[in-house]
Amino acid sequence: MTATIDSVGTQSTADLLKGVLFGGNFRQEHGPWRRLISTQPFRRPADRTPDERLSLAYQRLRILNSTLGSAAGTAADPRALAALHEWIGPVDPALTTVAGIHYNLFLGSLLDHDGDTRRDLSDFLRLRRIGTFLCTEVAHGNDAVAVETTATYDRARDGFVLHTPHSGAQKFMPNASPAGGPKTGLVAARLLADGADHGVFLFLVPLTDEVRPLPGVRVRRLPARLGSPVDHCLTSFDQVFVEREALLGGEHGRVGDNGEFSSAMGNRRRRFLTSIGRVTVGKISMSACAVGAARATLAVAVRYGGHRYISGPRAAQPVPVIAHRSHHGPLAEAMATVFAMSLLHRRALDRWEAQGGPGPGTERAEAERLVAVAKGWITWRARAVIVECRERCGAQALLENNGMADLVAGAEGVITAEGDNLAIHAKAAAEMLFAAPRTPQDSTSDAAPGDLADPRFLGRLHAYVEDLWFARARARMSGARSDGPLDRWNAASGPALRGVEAHAHRQATEAYADAVAGLPEGPARDRLAELQRLFALWWVARNSGDLLAAGRLTIDQVNALPDAVEGLIADVAAHLPTLIESFALPEEVLADWPIARADYADVYDDPEAAWQSAAGTEGER
Repeated sequence: MTATIDSVGTQSTADLLKGVLFGGNFRQEHGPWRRLISTQPFRRPADRTPDERLSLAYQRLRILNSTLGSAAGTAADPRALAALHEWIGPVDPALTTVAGIHYNLFLGSLLDHDGDTRRDLSDFLRLRRIGTFLCTEVAHGNDAVAVETTATYDRARDGFVLHTPHSGAQKFMPNASPAGGPKTGLVAARLLADGADHGVFLFLVPLTDEVRPLPGVRVRRLPARLGSPVDHCLTSFDQVFVEREALLGGEHGRVGDNGEFSSAMGNRRRRFLTSIGRVTVGKISMSACAVGAARATLAVAVRYGGHRYISGPRAAQPVPVIAHRSHHGPLAEAMATVFAMSLLHRRALDRWEAQGGPGPGTERAEAERLVAVAKGWITWRARAVIVECRERCGAQALLENNGMADLVAGAEGVITAEGDNLAIHAKAAAEMLFAAPRTPQDSTSDAAPGDLADPRFLGRLHAYVEDLWFARARARMSGARSDGPLDRWNAASGPALRGVEAHAHRQATEAYADAVAGLPEGPARDRLAELQRLFALWWVARNSGDLLAAGRLTIDQVNALPDAVEGLIADVAAHLPTLIESFALPEEVLADWPIARADYADVYDDPEAAWQSAAGTEGER
């Protein structure tokens, strides 16, 4: 292992791998955001209080908005939103939060429901008012369909009265304070009309002016949370009136000029899911944010490992810490995972975009499920990568100025945002469990052990592991002692969740195979193939007992797995600098994190220390 960048073919290899990570339209899709975070307003500030950092996030939001050709166009484009999150996520998690809420959940929802009422969106497009999204309540998170804030139709005034009936119905964690400027929210509330409950819809509600909440609206800042400062609040309503046009209606439900409610959907849950359809694009954005943060921390860890020297076998010859297998091994495995995360993210985004967004249909439902599965798997993997990189950088990485502390906490945020990971994986597990079993791709001969160097064989092993866990889940469900649905689900959920994890691995492995096949023969393809095989063999090794028992692996193959993995770690580790070059992180951003620079120790220099005067005396001599 060396700490130097490969001397042959580095640029072309990095460029080709950049295309793998970001797709073939890097200049248009990612270039604007990459350039934006390279500018002076996005440099990392020193020694700012949490309130000052929050204010900076909103200042940056306005700068970002000023660069957009069309704020509405960005809000309507899932690919643009994903790219935005991918680049600003590592630079300013607080900005990422408020920008994602404003452009996706708020503006995106308004645009999606614009068929009934042509609203004047100019205040939101020009950021004269900042949008936020109030769905979750203190007592209702993943079961948001059960929120208890009410919006009662008032025939006499032809509008709705919003009210919070008790403490548990307070809106939880929206950025609803006047920080950054006046706020308007989309409030998820239960539509009550003529004594009937029609389900949960979104209502456009002004919340604050520049200084304080508006009459009837109560906004209280929550305690400081882990990570970057955002003005998360508890928000409640005391008989707040809004016009009928405040309802974001459509085919899923509307109140007409006659004051009567109508809907093309008889199911209240479907009405709610239609109302909050933007949450799926939010999941895509959370995956993008996690991918960007994992890449950034891995790049910093590799660079720091290359210029952090420690004593070598001979005291007079120090070596970079990354020369040690104990150090570069985890980073090589993290690299294989980060490429897998990137490829799965783009696969989910491509499939969602190909299906045209939310709506009925089996293929569309499968695309939405892949988005959810990818969000859970990618954000969990991102946390593991970020924590590993933090550890490899030691105490330096615990300091705020080195960037990783915010990203460690940020990983926890994306794991919970837009649907808690365990909840969305449980939903996916139930859907996949009750669906018809997947048709195996293997023929009888393909079920026999193959060659561990053959990616197609490794792909079949991944598919078998997925099928095995769902078969176990179905068997446990049918063998449950009780006929109650909760008891049957509890019996099956453990293996079903393992099946969802295996599904994510299979999808990432297939995305790897497609990417390798799309590259020309040469160093870039070799590097990607090494990453692909390392990623695949790690999963095979984890499941080798089941694969051996099923006759899919031989004893000799199981015994050969550790050496095969070690060989691939050495191959990947030798090219880590080239691989992080493919991340295309701007040098301006990396320079903001001292440990990413070879002169990181100079940050701690003391201009008034004794050695300064000693150095001056030496110079005079």
